[in-house]
Parts: sequence; structure tokens; C-alpha cells
Amino acid sequence: MSWPHHEAEATLSRGAPAVRGSWVPKIASALLLLALSVPVPAAAHPADRTTVPAADAGAAPADWTPPLSTRGRWIVDANGDRFKLRSGNWHGASGTWNGSGSADDDASHHAGENSHRIPLGLDRAPMAEIVSSFREIGINSVRLPFSNEMIRDTRPVPADAVTANPGLVGRTPLQVYDAVVRALTDAGLAVILNNHTNTTRWCCGVDGNERWNASQSAETWENDWLFMARRYRDDPRVVGADLYNEVRRSVWDDPNWGLGDGHDWFAASRRAGDRILTEANPNLLIIVEGINWTGLPVDGFPHGRPTLEPVRDLSHTLVDSGKLVHSAHFYGYTGPRHSGATGIGETSDPRYQDLSPAELVDVLNRQAFFVTGDTDRHYTAPLWISEFGVGGREETGAAPRAWFENFVDHLIRTDADFAYWPLVGWHENRRGNGWALLHWDTAGRRMAVHDGDDWRSGAWRRLVETPGRTGHVPPVTEWAMLSPDHGDFVASRRMRALPDRDPGARKAACPDGLRLAGLSHTGNRGLCTDTRTGALDDPGGGHEVVKDERHVVPGRDWASGYTKLQCADGQFLAGYSVRGAAVSAALCRKAAPGTLTAAGGRTVWFDRGDDRGTSPKGGDFARGHYKGQCADDEYAAGIAWTGRIGSSRTPDALYCRPLS
Repeated sequence: MSWPHHEAEATLSRGAPAVRGSWVPKIASALLLLALSVPVPAAAHPADRTTVPAADAGAAPADWTPPLSTRGRWIVDANGDRFKLRSGNWHGASGTWNGSGSADDDASHHAGENSHRIPLGLDRAPMAEIVSSFREIGINSVRLPFSNEMIRDTRPVPADAVTANPGLVGRTPLQVYDAVVRALTDAGLAVILNNHTNTTRWCCGVDGNERWNASQSAETWENDWLFMARRYRDDPRVVGADLYNEVRRSVWDDPNWGLGDGHDWFAASRRAGDRILTEANPNLLIIVEGINWTGLPVDGFPHGRPTLEPVRDLSHTLVDSGKLVHSAHFYGYTGPRHSGATGIGETSDPRYQDLSPAELVDVLNRQAFFVTGDTDRHYTAPLWISEFGVGGREETGAAPRAWFENFVDHLIRTDADFAYWPLVGWHENRRGNGWALLHWDTAGRRMAVHDGDDWRSGAWRRLVETPGRTGHVPPVTEWAMLSPDHGDFVASRRMRALPDRDPGARKAACPDGLRLAGLSHTGNRGLCTDTRTGALDDPGGGHEVVKDERHVVPGRDWASGYTKLQCADGQFLAGYSVRGAAVSAALCRKAAPGTLTAAGGRTVWFDRGDDRGTSPKGGDFARGHYKGQCADDEYAAGIAWTGRIGSSRTPDALYCRPLS
């Protein structure tokens, strides 16, 4: 296939059928040819599994205090002050080989730039100069791609790959990566680890890197993440785990968001994020990108770029609140239904750069920016545009130039976190791969975005210099979805550490500090919150699994004729269990003294329609299903269901009682 030359990882699964079934033979043949000869990672990690030490506390001034977390749509530091990710991508360790020809031949690498499996440019400029240049152009953080293959690559990098950094001679790619991390964090920059590819080659087509488990098992992928998170856990300025880059279609299958199979990116990213937080490093932000492409890019066939749109209906709830960040990628030559391809894989759909400014804003908001624009939703989270970019000095096209200006305007308008692709490139006589903001030639001469002849300079200055929100961000109400659709959805650290409370059932539990506020009649979905009160939990812990009516007080039957799973006085609903569609148990947690009232209560019925009050917060947590929700000044204390003929024992009512 013929794909556009650009610095950005160009999208999708560049051509593959939309669904299992009939093929277009000509396109199928081309796709199968592309899929051949994908290198497979070795089986074992290197023996060197030591953690990389923290940056020296006095090595460089920093205007932020790690670790980072989130409050609503904002990323904040340990003091609760807004920390805006003004980032760039320092690529190379994820690979630059195009997949054909000799990997030793520069001509076989993207734009002729052979990274030798390490961050680009170390052959041309000292690492300290590169890092200093990042700070000079306004960067405070770096997205640092790596491949799974790089982690276990024990071959020393060639000496000519580190000519300008002779102290790195003889080191493996991972050891060079260590040195880069240390240099960045010593300079006060935040580092986000990014699992960009499985195999160390240029991304992104039908190349063996379409999914986290395309060239390896999901178990290997998760274990590699635990390895990397542990390796840098003593460096507090390593702040994030960007789980996988541009999940997309392979030759045979689409990724999905919530189907519960081996291609379910929603489930895989949630599981990996929870494992990183509970087994490796609880301080990291967990960064989850949407789905980059599904379907066959041929007119008349279903295809498109889902990005973050599925999050509206099915959102992540990690075991630690305040750690989820969503990300998305946008380039002018791609589009909401355009692959970015030319030739095979190109459709008549508009590219982003073909849209008017108003149309572009509408599409961007629909595809990604809604996660920050919509407040008090179960999906509200920070958004990091972790890739965007455009050609520099040699880009003369009016459409890509206008797109870049318009896109930067939207980043400024929304005060969005961002990461430009890429930071580092090569040049000779001021010509070369022009997408980078910083270039070095073979003599080590630097060419930067602000040198006076780069048309992007004005937009870049606007982006990094326009004031956004700064200072303290007050704590916000948390809203979170529970979705035990295909298995357990236990977001409570406390409950995860205890024995199985309802063997054979699918269990759901709110994160510690949150209470159950809503349930759906069918679909098994729940809504958690800490609105009005903050955490209700008794510091000493304590919970009860209720499977019968032991706590229903005689004379206070709040759902006559229905089976009621009610918490005792002093307890609140924090979770539930289901078997099939039927509710089987209620999880009741002990509340801190004085937070709950034992008197009064009302029944919220939702077996025949929604009952969520006026202007309910939290968002639609079970689209297409009836839902019930307690008011903000109430807590849920019971679930009612019936086993009469025609009923599936699904939740029919909630018992809502006043908070103290």
C-alpha cells in the first residue's frame, strides 16, 4: 500500500475488512502481504531488573510536586495545583524500521532516520543539549515511547548510534532508555512511559502492532508494564503509564470497547491499569487512548475512527480514583472516517483538514473533548492530546497549515493538555524530516522551530505561552460507573484484598470512599459517587454481604411483595453481585459514625421507567435501560427485586435514605 510520508504514526489498521464475512479480494491480498514478516519479541526479560534511582532532589528546579493525580477534568500535583501537560514525543525506542529491507540500512527507516532502537538524535547531540532544548521551547513533560521488544533486547546499541554521547557506548537499548529517563527527570521534566509498539518498528499499519496482544499474549503485555512501572517507581517524576498506542484493526478483526473478548480494549486497559496501581506503582497516572480505527477503509463499507466516543456509554473506573487520563490523536491528513491513506485505503470521506473551523470543532468535541467539557459525568476526566503535528518548513499546503492553526486554537480554547509529535528529527542543510520541532545535522548543528523560518513558530508560541488555568484546584465530586458485564468489576482496594464474597457471581464494588447511588433495571450497571459527603467509610473498615431480608424492620416494608436486600442501620450500599441478569447479593459497608441517619427513607422504582429525579448528575450510566438513582443528599440502603413469573430477578427499586 502507499501511505503518506509524515512524522506522525499514521493511524489505523490501514485497510482491513469491517466485519467478519465477505472480503474484497484485491484489498484482502494487499493486506495479507502487509502482515507478513512481522518480527516476534524474544521470550524473556533481560536479567537486569533493577529499579532506576530517583532524580537528585536538587538537580534542577521544578515548579511542581509529584506525584500527579486528577480532579475532575484537571491534572494536579501533590499540592492540588494544576499541572498542565505541555508535552512532546521523543520517539525512537519504539522503532523506526519500516518493515522491509535491511534494518541496518538507514533507507529502510522512516524518513531515513535510523534510531537504532533508542530515542532519536543521540548520535548528533549530547543528551543534555537535547533535554535543555525541550525546556527552551516550553516543554514540561515528555511522552517517551518504547516497544515490548526493546525491553528484552540485549544487543548493545551500535557505537555510531550514540556518537554524541560516548558514555552510552556498550549499553543495551533499555539501559539507554534508563539514561534518557534520568536526564529528563533530573531536568525537572515529567516523563510519561508510552508502550507504543510490540515490535521495534515504525507504527502504524497492519504491522503486528495493531493491538496490545497482536504479536504477544495479553499476559506478556501486562507483565511488561509491571516491569516498567517497577523499574522507575523510585523516580517520582516518572508520572504516567500510557498503556498502548493507536489500537486499531488487524487483518482479520476489529478491536472493541466492552464485548468481553480477547480484543476488548476497554477491559484490557482497565485490567492493566489496576494491576499497575496495585502491584507496581500507585503513583502513576493511567493513560488510556480510545480506539483509533475499525472497519475496512473502502467506500460503502463500515469504517471509522471511534476515538473516545464509546466512553460516553462505558467508562473506566480504576481501583484508585483520581488516576485516569484519556488521550486521543489528531492529524490533519486523517479524518473521523478517513484512514489518512492515499491509494488503497483511501476513501472519499473528508479529512480533518477538509473541515471548516466550525465543523472541526464539532467533530473534535464529539470524538474526544467531551470528556473534559462535560462535568459531573461518570466519564469526566482529563484529556491529553498525546499526538498531533504537521510538516514544518517544507509544508506549503494551505489546508494542512490552516488545520494546524485551527487545531492549536481549539487546544488553547479548551485549555487542553497536549503532546506534539515529534520533538526530535534530522536535517541536512536545513532540509529533512520537517515534522520535528528540533533538528540536528551530522555536525551537531541545531535547527529549531523558533529559528525564524518555520511557519509553525507563531502557533507553537501561542500554544505554550497562552495562560490557562493555574493554581489550586479544589476537590470535586467523583462519579464512577460499575459494569460487571462479563466479569467482576471490583474497584475497591479493600474488597479486592479479601476472599471472594459471592463465589460464582459477578461482583461489582465502588472504589473506596464512594457509595452506590444508582442501579439499572437491566444491564447490570451501577453508579457510584461521593457527592455532598465525601467518603462515608468507617476508617476501621467493616462490611457485610447481604443475601436475604435479615435487616428489613417489621412494619417498614419499603417494597411490599418484593425481596429486599437491605443494609443494617449504620451501613450503606457500596456494591452488588449478579448471576446472569439477576441480582444475588448486596455489599454493605460500615459508615463512619454520624454520617448516616437511621430514620426515614423512600422507595425509588425503576422497573417501568427511569426514576433519577430532576437534573440528575453522573450522566447516563446505562443507556437504553431503565435506571434509578438516589438524590445527592441520600444514600442507597437497599435493593428490591421480584422472582414472580415474567421477571428475571433484576433490580426493580432502591431504598434511599437521608444523609446526616
